[in-house]
Amino acid sequence: MIDSLVMQVTTPDELAAPEGSPELAEAQRTAWRLAHIDFPWDINKALEFALLRTYAVPSISGLLARTGEFSERVSKRYDDTALLIREVLRNGLDSERARRAFGRINAMHGRYRIANDDYLYVLSTFVFSPIDWVGRFGHRPMTAAEQHLWFVYWNEFGRRMGIDGLSPDIASFRAFADEFERKRFVYAPSNRLISERTIDLVLSDYFVPRILHRGGRQIALAIVDRPLVEALGFKYPSVVLRGIATGALGLRRAILKLLPKRRAPKWQEIGGRTYPEGYNIEELGTFPRAKGV
Repeated sequence: MIDSLVMQVTTPDELAAPEGSPELAEAQRTAWRLAHIDFPWDINKALEFALLRTYAVPSISGLLARTGEFSERVSKRYDDTALLIREVLRNGLDSERARRAFGRINAMHGRYRIANDDYLYVLSTFVFSPIDWVGRFGHRPMTAAEQHLWFVYWNEFGRRMGIDGLSPDIASFRAFADEFERKRFVYAPSNRLISERTIDLVLSDYFVPRILHRGGRQIALAIVDRPLVEALGFKYPSVVLRGIATGALGLRRAILKLLPKRRAPKWQEIGGRTYPEGYNIEELGTFPRAKGV
């Protein structure tokens, strides 16, 4: 049965109020607005780079390499991850589609022995990569209030995944993420394998010929920090290339400041290459392989 995403929510006020405090309801509305009206392209790119940061951790990239999901079926695994997250973000934490998405997320993660700190770190990238990206390249930075509510939203997302030890505030979560990266960003062959396949997939979305992917990877890495690049096993891009990449994004930022403020949502369409005719939420993600497969 095809059950592709049918977007019915067109304003943040139409989202079903999640169970919890009024602040959580405000956080959900704010996250929806930031992701779909204020910064749709920026947050989509930031979440792509958020995944890249997780690949610098050998315990995370190693699991992905062992399952073969991001090395043998990178397109499907990438699209499935994005679709499950977008089902929740677009439709609301307590929507019927979000409950089904959380069911799939928790079922597939439950098959593996994953350290709680790894879960926490992955969650932290979904908080801080968008905040940092928008601060550098968006038409304006997120306000302090928006950053707090963005954190509240993703903290609740983590709670519904059953993650323990969630931080009480954004400052302590930032401290955890910084310390985690300092200790756990270490090169491993799986880091390079998973990140290379993922970057090449994104480059193919922009119709970059495969023969140019090596140079394209350097351009993509030119806007991230040296510890991440080195942990992934790549050469840190030259100062010239970093200047070109960040300059282009800076020019985009300057142009955006001159344009009228967006009023209507802009959807980042995903999944088309893997599911051109739609998908069923219950069929997204990973499943146990049959013996002999």
